[in-house]
Amino acid sequence: MFLGLDLGTSSLKALVIDENGNTIISASSPLSVSQPKPLHSEQDPSDWINALHSVMHELSNHACIKNIVAIGLSGQMHGAVLLDKYGHVLRPAILWNDGRSEIECKELENKVETSREITGNLMMPGFTAPKLLWVKKHEPEIFEQIDKVLLPKDYMRFVLSGVFASDMSDASGTMWINTKNRDWDEVLLSATGLTKSHMPKLFEGNQITGHLLPDLTTKWNMTNKVSIVAGGGDNAAGAIGVGITKKGQGMLSLGTSGVYFVVSDHYTAAPEQAVHSFCHALPDTWHLMSVILSAASSVDWFCNSIAKKPVSELFTELENANKHEPVNSSVFFLPYLSGERTPHNDSLAKGVFFGLTHTTTQLDMFKAVLEGVSFALADGVHALHDTGVQANEINIIGGGAQSAYWRQLIADILNQSIIYRSGSETGPALGAARLAMQAVTDNAKYEDIYKAPTITQIHEANTATHQIYKKKHETFRKLYSQLKPLFKDL
Repeated sequence: MFLGLDLGTSSLKALVIDENGNTIISASSPLSVSQPKPLHSEQDPSDWINALHSVMHELSNHACIKNIVAIGLSGQMHGAVLLDKYGHVLRPAILWNDGRSEIECKELENKVETSREITGNLMMPGFTAPKLLWVKKHEPEIFEQIDKVLLPKDYMRFVLSGVFASDMSDASGTMWINTKNRDWDEVLLSATGLTKSHMPKLFEGNQITGHLLPDLTTKWNMTNKVSIVAGGGDNAAGAIGVGITKKGQGMLSLGTSGVYFVVSDHYTAAPEQAVHSFCHALPDTWHLMSVILSAASSVDWFCNSIAKKPVSELFTELENANKHEPVNSSVFFLPYLSGERTPHNDSLAKGVFFGLTHTTTQLDMFKAVLEGVSFALADGVHALHDTGVQANEINIIGGGAQSAYWRQLIADILNQSIIYRSGSETGPALGAARLAMQAVTDNAKYEDIYKAPTITQIHEANTATHQIYKKKHETFRKLYSQLKPLFKDL
């Protein structure tokens, strides 16, 4: 048996698979985000560990847990967990959607003029390196105590095994790594006042980094010596979970953020498009990725704060209303609740409803949120395609992808077929479990371990509907460009 753990922003998920790759059992525990100041987004790492013990307690009641031989890890990228020399957490973790370090991004690019060539990426507030420069400037007493800087899932690894380690895909999002050479870059580290000694050791995603501590093995009713495997960042692991491992394969992820992910067999970069260039979680493999910061989180925000209804209820109302046709086109939503990455790289961008009238209904606004997120995703898809890299097929995963309505909407806006596979909502945890399987299974067949799950549905684009949405998308883009000068005044 193999266990995958996915430390997300809104929950920690656990999933057990057998030697044939079949899911045996899963569990999850919710997490919350703290936003103490504008642009700040943080979590207490102790909450992650409480969630870990909660899901493992649930799993430990099942007989399959005693047969676990390896654990793979996945998690939200870019977060900064700061430890002192005793392994104690120095402050709350600064998360991927934190926008406080825009000034530090500019300072780092000025300090290291070749940073884009080294990393293949623009310096953005979401990445880890500018966060550390912010801490150095604003919390010097904290910075002076730093002994290790870990990504979220790698802090969980430290708790599980006592080992400081990371994988290539997750480390790619720090802006401290030479993406082509797959190693820490001392020049970029030095620019933030750090050295390689502050960093965990790097592994490929399918390599063993250590073993589960004996007291946890006993506590969770495990009987084997359990290997801890490197794993991957959430998007890389999610891609592996749906079999996206080879050149030309692509994926859309509708999680808290929204991601378009395309695999490459060589290093490629297009930082001027605000497209990310990262290592994949498998050796000698890379990927390009466009990211919007608020995807399913925009839907959650609207349902919880405005509609005061469960997400499922609003989707049911929308589907029952038979509103697949793009009516009420005067209502728009810009989904920039946490700023934006691709293609705008604008941490000051804000969410906006536009075109409301006395006749606008709650359902019209909900539909506008779905459309706005989909338009933003399409902007990222187009930016990535402008690099010359394009997917042969697009699979869709994530919690938001469970809605057939939303999947069809995205297919119509992109004018592109979208493939939905079984188990797509558990992609990162499944990918982590698959990496764990390969790490410890002798003579494991690559194609068997990383095979794509069964296709549940293929959404073909409606050409006529696409033409209507194409016009609305043009207005969506104009709204951002005309409002951009005002965002800095808010």
